[in-house]
Amino acid sequence: MPAGESVNFYAGGGFDRAVRRRGDAAWVAARLADPATRILPVWRARNLIAAGPAPAAAALSAAAAAALIAQAGEVALLGVADAVAYFAIELSHLDEPAAVPLLAAAGEFADLRAVGPLLEHREGALLAYARGLMHWHARHRYCGACGNPTESVEAGHLRRCTDPACALPQFPRTDPAVIVLVSDGARIVLGRQAAWPPGMHSVLAGFVEPGESLEDAVRREVMEEVGVELADVRYHSSQPWPFPASIMLGFTARAATTALRVAQDEIEDARWFSRAELLASPEDDGFRLPRRDSIARRLIEDWLAEGG
Repeated sequence: MPAGESVNFYAGGGFDRAVRRRGDAAWVAARLADPATRILPVWRARNLIAAGPAPAAAALSAAAAAALIAQAGEVALLGVADAVAYFAIELSHLDEPAAVPLLAAAGEFADLRAVGPLLEHREGALLAYARGLMHWHARHRYCGACGNPTESVEAGHLRRCTDPACALPQFPRTDPAVIVLVSDGARIVLGRQAAWPPGMHSVLAGFVEPGESLEDAVRREVMEEVGVELADVRYHSSQPWPFPASIMLGFTARAATTALRVAQDEIEDARWFSRAELLASPEDDGFRLPRRDSIARRLIEDWLAEGG
């Protein structure tokens, strides 16, 4: 990461993904036998968080976690940081992880969205990576071409059909979604979905469709949701969002029209907000901004900062 560059939550992390090592079975086995290696368990889409005054990733030593590694549903190499290898293991087969003394002593399993903003940046990135990779494994246990079971290879970064006549490879997938801050200069559009926490409003977003460019997806989603035409669609930044399997591609755009036509089958409300209104946000059930670990919040805060 270049000096001074601002990186979104769950992105970056400053670790080497060790791509060229994934196919080296001897190297992977040696890392799993190395006492310095750290294991990040995932249980039913939750990460193990250490008990303490501030949330932190509960990273188990490979030696202590040997029995858990042996029974894990999946084991995947995440990468190497400061000469230490990190692996994710899937433990969703456990009915009560708190009944395992090692896990109970290490912490509790929690939804990453509840603690993400409080984690050190590298830890947040590793836990998001672990969660996303384990979700992909759980959704690709069978071949989409012939229906036979698949097996995990390449240190957890490839699943291959077990039928030799097929042997179709499947690589981890991420669903691209665009998210855009629409401004007329003095105001931005925020909307809310009925399923969101009370009062929460956010910028507009949606998934990219096949055969569609990112810019076209931005224009389509905004037109569909609020009926606004856009000009000057510009890329801002991106964020991995493994809840469960997305990459958020952030944009800013200037509104060419300002009349709102809210598609209430997608969002329950949307309106224009000034900087003064957002800076005075009560952050309560009446009105609140998006989560602090989200690119939506980053887009809004960057726009607020532009106003001085």
